[in-house]
Amino acid sequence: MSKILFVMTGADHWTLADGTEHPTGFWAEEAVAPYEAFKAAGHEIVVATPGGVVPTVDKGSLAAEVNGGQANADRIAAGLAAMSELQHPVRLEDVDLDAYAAVFYPGGHGPMEDLAVDTASGGLLIDALAAGKPLGVVCHASAALLAATREDGTNAFAGYEVAAFTNAEETQAGLADNARWLLQDRLTEAGVRVRVGEPWAPNVVVDRTLVTGQNPASSAPVATELLKQLG
Repeated sequence: MSKILFVMTGADHWTLADGTEHPTGFWAEEAVAPYEAFKAAGHEIVVATPGGVVPTVDKGSLAAEVNGGQANADRIAAGLAAMSELQHPVRLEDVDLDAYAAVFYPGGHGPMEDLAVDTASGGLLIDALAAGKPLGVVCHASAALLAATREDGTNAFAGYEVAAFTNAEETQAGLADNARWLLQDRLTEAGVRVRVGEPWAPNVVVDRTLVTGQNPASSAPVATELLKQLG
């Protein structure tokens, strides 16, 4: 049994352009679906957050309307409650990458607040690439790629093809107009090649050891592809 590191946001809000704090955290399905897939395959999960804070779930991600109905919302909530590792995160700054077979980043708007500028996370991502470790990233968690800046100022993921939460989806979600920046734009500026799929439909991009998903619906398919990389 190998270990998979879940790097999760420690933020409980996203600061908007007008200075207001939009309550958020991680998106439930994006943690639960991969967690269940990895556990079913026999892997151990360790959660890491900046400073070792217990991650906050975005309460909006538990609503029936974003989970295809109340029955699935209840299933996601039950899956979340079963993730005991969430209550005992390790400090991201203390992580020894050698102890893990793969790294996974679930999304939610939280990573836009903290992981996008977290140097410990950025260093971990650079090291994971260099070590050839399978790396899975879903939705807004692609913001973490922005912190993977090398000493020469270039982004370690420049030239990689990725899926990430799109401008169209952010607009449809109603937050684009008041965002300080948009994920698709910022990734493109960093030299990352964003492959845009249909809004809210599964879209998974595999480029070398990097597996990325566009939105919550892409969470389970990303986990499937990451497990393939683990062999």
